[in-house]
Amino acid sequence: MNKKFKVTYRGNEIIEFEEGTTFKEISEHFKHNYNYDILVAKVDNDLTDLSDTLKKRCAIDFFDRSSTVGNSIYTRGAIFILILAVKNILGNDVEVVTEHSIDRGIYCTIKGAKINKDIVNKIFKEMQAITSEDYIFTKMSVSRLDAIKYFKKLNKLDKVNVLKYISNTYINLYRINDVYDYFYSKMPYSTKSINDYRLTFIKDDGFVISIPDIVNPECTLDYVHHEKVFDKFLEYTNWGKILGIENAADLNKVVSKAEVSELVNLAEAHYNSQLARIADDIYNSKRNIKIVLLAGPSSSGKTTTSKKLDVYLRSKGFITHPIALDDYYLDLDKRVLDANGKPDFESINALDISLFNQNLIDLLDGKKVSLPTYNFLLAKREYNGKYLQLGEKDIIIIEGLHALNDKLTISINKENKYKIYISPLTQLNIDKHNHIHTSDIRKLRRICRDSKTRGYGALETLKAWPSVVAGERNNIYKYQDNVDTVINSSLIYEIGVLKTYVEPLLYNVSEDDKEYPEALRLINFLRNFLPIPSDDVPADSVLREFIGGSCFKN
Repeated sequence: MNKKFKVTYRGNEIIEFEEGTTFKEISEHFKHNYNYDILVAKVDNDLTDLSDTLKKRCAIDFFDRSSTVGNSIYTRGAIFILILAVKNILGNDVEVVTEHSIDRGIYCTIKGAKINKDIVNKIFKEMQAITSEDYIFTKMSVSRLDAIKYFKKLNKLDKVNVLKYISNTYINLYRINDVYDYFYSKMPYSTKSINDYRLTFIKDDGFVISIPDIVNPECTLDYVHHEKVFDKFLEYTNWGKILGIENAADLNKVVSKAEVSELVNLAEAHYNSQLARIADDIYNSKRNIKIVLLAGPSSSGKTTTSKKLDVYLRSKGFITHPIALDDYYLDLDKRVLDANGKPDFESINALDISLFNQNLIDLLDGKKVSLPTYNFLLAKREYNGKYLQLGEKDIIIIEGLHALNDKLTISINKENKYKIYISPLTQLNIDKHNHIHTSDIRKLRRICRDSKTRGYGALETLKAWPSVVAGERNNIYKYQDNVDTVINSSLIYEIGVLKTYVEPLLYNVSEDDKEYPEALRLINFLRNFLPIPSDDVPADSVLREFIGGSCFKN
């Protein structure tokens, strides 16, 4: 008779199961607590494949696609199904490449075949057939060296090269039918659980695979094409190809050859060229641009970018004046409240929009205006003799959460406004099938900055991240199309630098903490990159905003 172990579910419900019971079988007892198919187990706070078996007494929970962890696994499952479907439709000589994130989905291309809308529809139907067949994602623990030999035989050099820089003796491969692949984290149990996705043909050889996200887990929403952001991604992708750096292995090769210094210089010059183009655009514009508005999601580098743009504009002969939106907060007793009855600092209605617009109107009319300063200790506005009057070559720079919301500058003619959306739109991938989500770059940046400037550990940052994402969806993303230009603040070398700062902080997240699975995912993600010292990062780099040592003062 097999030994039995007690399993504690969510800290209170205790059930005994026989040793060797799969976590898939155990999950059947608790699936009524979830709205969607269970994708992975959390065993003593460690992520565990559902195919693994019970070996000891433990605490257990599960994730479905409505969670951050579960959604990441759902995405990888959908990508693997896509890979198999493309192979079935187009043959073994083509290759799916997951390029980058875009509007709740991933932009993909197919190397070795020309595609069109009809072919994409055939691939989608094949994916549905694979889903309905309910194939198992079979996990295999293999020698890393054997995996390298296997992928080299198939001429999958992106896999060969990324595995070269991983120190693990053994790695996990996953299989559907006769297709084996490497993914740096867990996978779903079977294809049946990946039952909602869409493919949208874009142009040339590209399409987007969309899936439900954690905000709308109930279904896949229609893909919305953000042309300016997409084109900025494409520009950076092509630039990376020119440099020969498309994935983690390419970057690691540069590091191992001690050629990082030149790459840093190239990356910084590329970032600066965007600011130079904006300054030229404003200088040569036929519009009477008097206000520059800059916004983007958290940890995009807005502070450094606005200050560097200030320098580029002044080099063109403009006289610049930054105005802080924080100084227009309403007094505390007039503040709107959030759902918990507390003052809402995130809402645009926390700002005195009427006063802000009147000040801007008066400034554009050439009047001398007394500007407020917000006293956060007293929670009210004050006037301390701060005046501003604009001349012919004067420009106001406004950087903040609501800068792109037309409600903020509703009284100002759009001919006087220049809008900029900023985000780190990384083109770098781990390999052809493991893309890097832009939110992961921003998350690493924020962990680093919170530690440097606020004394927070990685745990506190990870706890706060869901509310950060919710604020971005409500206040930023919907305005990204209605801008004059997009700035990509991603630096092609930065993950290696961030690794040296963030990895130790992630190890400080305890196994007992709720955020431990996410910390472990980020640790596994960073293992694909060699560390890069920060010595060559210039003092005016946007990266210095997060790692410290910036020449710009807050």
